[in-house]
Amino acid sequence: METDTLYPTTEALSGKALFEKIRGDFIGLDTEYTLATGETTRRIYLDSTASTLMMGAAHRASIEFLKHYANTHSEMHFSAKIATKTYGWIHRRILEFVKADPDEYTCYFTGSGTTSGMNRVARTFNTLRPERDIVLVSIMEHHSNDLPHRKHGGKVMHIPVDTHESTMGCVDLDLMEKYLQEFEGRVNYVSVTGISNVTGIINPINQVAELAHRYGAYVVVDAAQLVAHVPIQMSGLENSEMDIDALVFSGHKTYAPGSPGVVITRKSFLSVIEPDEVGGGMVDRVFPENYFVTKKFPDREEAGTPNILGAINLGAAIHILDLIGMDFVLEEDMEITNYCLKQMLERDEVVIYGETCTDTCPRAGTISFNIKQMNHGLVAAILNDYYNIAVRNECFCAHPYVEKMLELTHSEQIEEAKEKVHQIAWHTEPWMGMVRVSFGMYNTHEEVDLFINALNDIIDNREKYEKLYTINIHGDYMHKHFSFSSKDYFSLTETIKQEIL
Repeated sequence: METDTLYPTTEALSGKALFEKIRGDFIGLDTEYTLATGETTRRIYLDSTASTLMMGAAHRASIEFLKHYANTHSEMHFSAKIATKTYGWIHRRILEFVKADPDEYTCYFTGSGTTSGMNRVARTFNTLRPERDIVLVSIMEHHSNDLPHRKHGGKVMHIPVDTHESTMGCVDLDLMEKYLQEFEGRVNYVSVTGISNVTGIINPINQVAELAHRYGAYVVVDAAQLVAHVPIQMSGLENSEMDIDALVFSGHKTYAPGSPGVVITRKSFLSVIEPDEVGGGMVDRVFPENYFVTKKFPDREEAGTPNILGAINLGAAIHILDLIGMDFVLEEDMEITNYCLKQMLERDEVVIYGETCTDTCPRAGTISFNIKQMNHGLVAAILNDYYNIAVRNECFCAHPYVEKMLELTHSEQIEEAKEKVHQIAWHTEPWMGMVRVSFGMYNTHEEVDLFINALNDIIDNREKYEKLYTINIHGDYMHKHFSFSSKDYFSLTETIKQEIL
């Protein structure tokens, strides 16, 4: 492997030392906005589950590459050789990062995130085994790991979540096995998230793989949330039945905004079927009457000019994460998540979704909650307008899972509402959504403390804040006396004008 493609010298830092150096080197950490109070403060970014901030070192690596920018698919001039070699190195580096045997697996880029990759995987597996008409998908999934299988994979059956108190919100492995037994020979594959984007609960993906393989099914992992938080081993385990067949993730959730989606899967699956997409770069020869697809991986799966710059960002970020060590990253991630969780649990007014004992139900990076008797949209608006804390609310593109977690937690309130639903507007229902805080490697204990202080203030002064907001026709909470104009902070045309003058 040409490990010197991006970093010619041996790295002096690793582990904690590198983590501490990198955590303050993200673009946007010093962004400031003026609040409803008139005060200007630094943004606290607690929305990393949606998209992470750009790693500064990765961005600078991509800027350095731009000096040599050229298209790939050639080595005939100096710049093209640099581009082609670097692009190939990134694929190999990602395989190494997830511990996927390069003789068995290939890595290819597609679209701008997990959605494109999951659509590709669903079509591929359906083409491979069309006689197997059932796909098992957990109810925990983001829509990007549910809808593609409904459209392309076959009949989707949803695996329920565990409802036992000590493991509430986890995928129910017992019911998964029951479905695999009942429909043995018909289940093509099982698709499950590595980490829930709602609760942050970590699923035992290698255990899921062993279970699926026992009944002849493949396993697909949505690693969109997993890759930046947890060490992954796709192959090389003592028990090969625990190997992962396909894994998909998003670069924009891995400290590389603007980078492509990634699919890692077995070459044996792809080599026996026609590539899903065709075009330049994936053929050896084209004639008027036919064409010959190359046997080279990943070339045959990447038709057209790739997102080279995005791949550079992703490769650099992955390389740095690996230098730090994902075991250390996970340790730090779980520590700050538990630090926040513990303080949130001190307030009876706060409802947290999913089992909160991380010994029995491990979670990392994400906490979803509500404040009793307050709408999730109002809480998110107050956190933004008065504290410059960026969070996300509503259902996080995971409607079935959110609905189930709300149902398990607010069963009495929901039954009461069903009896008088015609009298209540949807936006007044506290169980119609949640507030989500999520962490990246740049978040600190001090930021968590500021969030907890804000949460306590909102709880203690709920009536005061409620009087300051109104609901617009879209169901959004708007401040009565304060408004924010995005043009005051960024305008593309104004930025261009400043750059060219």
